[in-house]
Amino acid sequence: MLLRVASVSPKTSLFLSHFRRSSSNTLLLHSKCFRYFRLCHTSSFKLIFNVKNRPRNPISMERKARHFSTASAEALTRNSMDSGSRMSRKKARREAPEMILRVRLDQCSKNGDLAEALRLYEEARANSVELNVHHYNVLFYLCSSNLESLDKGFEIFKQMGIDKVAPNEATFTNVSRLAAAKEDPELAFSLVKQMKDHGIAPKLRSYGPALFGFCKKGMADKAYEVDFHMINSGVSAEETELSALLSVSSQVKREGKVYEMMHRLRTTVRQVSEETAAAVEDWFTSTKAAEVGAEKWDVRNVNKGILEGGGGWHGQGWLGKGNWRVVRTRMNEAGICQSCREKLVCIDIDPEETENFSKSLAKLASEKEAKTNFAQFQGWLQRHGPFDAVVDGANLGLANQHVFSFAQIKRVVNQLREISPSKKLPLVVLHRARVTGGPAQHPNNKQLLESWKKAGALYATPQGSNDDWYWLYAAVSSKCLLVTNDEMRDHLFNLLGNSFFPRWKEKHQVRLQYSSEEGLTLRMPPPYSSVIQ
Repeated sequence: MLLRVASVSPKTSLFLSHFRRSSSNTLLLHSKCFRYFRLCHTSSFKLIFNVKNRPRNPISMERKARHFSTASAEALTRNSMDSGSRMSRKKARREAPEMILRVRLDQCSKNGDLAEALRLYEEARANSVELNVHHYNVLFYLCSSNLESLDKGFEIFKQMGIDKVAPNEATFTNVSRLAAAKEDPELAFSLVKQMKDHGIAPKLRSYGPALFGFCKKGMADKAYEVDFHMINSGVSAEETELSALLSVSSQVKREGKVYEMMHRLRTTVRQVSEETAAAVEDWFTSTKAAEVGAEKWDVRNVNKGILEGGGGWHGQGWLGKGNWRVVRTRMNEAGICQSCREKLVCIDIDPEETENFSKSLAKLASEKEAKTNFAQFQGWLQRHGPFDAVVDGANLGLANQHVFSFAQIKRVVNQLREISPSKKLPLVVLHRARVTGGPAQHPNNKQLLESWKKAGALYATPQGSNDDWYWLYAAVSSKCLLVTNDEMRDHLFNLLGNSFFPRWKEKHQVRLQYSSEEGLTLRMPPPYSSVIQ
């Protein structure tokens, strides 16, 4: 048997197979003052303009001028008084004892100065300064980093309760860290449980002190209890937490839990960290790992499991007994292991998972693009799609260019058409401004755009829209390739989560690569999935 912990850096070429419309995918180990000035200026301009277009009456004009001057002076006086009042209030807030204390405590936090923070705390209490939750949280944070001040931290927490200052998530998390530093994960866990009583939703960081504390002490069952509480609270464990659970499961020889954590890592983590790789190696080189596993199994069930899972895993538990051979190795461009010559597979995405992602993407896009009627695009796509490929026109037109190039888009579009099984033009998505102005006015480009439009292969996104939603939705709903160098890491894409989307990108994103010899070429998705297999 073989465990491979691989360092992967795939370089790939064009693969016609990537055009299959399967739901396949992957898995491996301004200022107010200025605005007021503008309004005054505009109003004065309109008054003068209107006067010029009326029969002149010197007396009336003089009266109006006096009225205008008086009104303007009164308005300026009122605004000056309001401004002075606002400045006075701001100054009062800045000089309030509570604000002075906050600024000084924040400085202590920045410098790690616990002694000065505690002195400021005692001084504030002696002077009857009202402390708020922020003051307390800074104190808890500083106390948790000093072993000699842990008891003082709990004393301050008790005083916070006496003062009836409502805690927040940061309060409980910082006090949990106090408990963890005191090597009391049970107390840390009880504090997390109290959060719900206060109507506070725990975060992943809230669970860390308890979970890591139990794992460090080898208290596996308590660690599993924390994990169960996280799941029920809708908090998903990430690599660090799963790695700790894997390590403690291996330590106490719970092979079922080791198997569970390995699969949770497989579905959560693209490429494991060095620490997780070491934890995996520790298990497979252990005596227990050699002892567990069925000696007989139904090959049909194994093959069925692999097929239903999309490839790369079977989900039938540990199979076979004996020592594992653990080596560090590399994969070549085709995904073949340089140690055992086994080829890594390209793991399909569950069709239902793809459909659910497509629906959630459409819902998000419809909310964000409500003013531009995203539903209209969905209807257009149903009439003209599906496509074998979708092109992010703005990204491609500017790739390695200082000026937008329609000729560059044309070359790539023709390449994609040649290798498409249906020989259908890919869908080019461009903002309306790109297809009506600038280079688009050139006769050749006008002709090109018109040909794409007639073929149903061009969609111009409306004014005020974000074209990212359009090309992404088109590619996901068509289950096809997406040609773009956009890394898709900004806020928009963060809304999509980090579970399914990275796997979809790996399977469907075609990148553009430039070289002086070949110019712009397409780099197809890798022929294997970079996940635990």
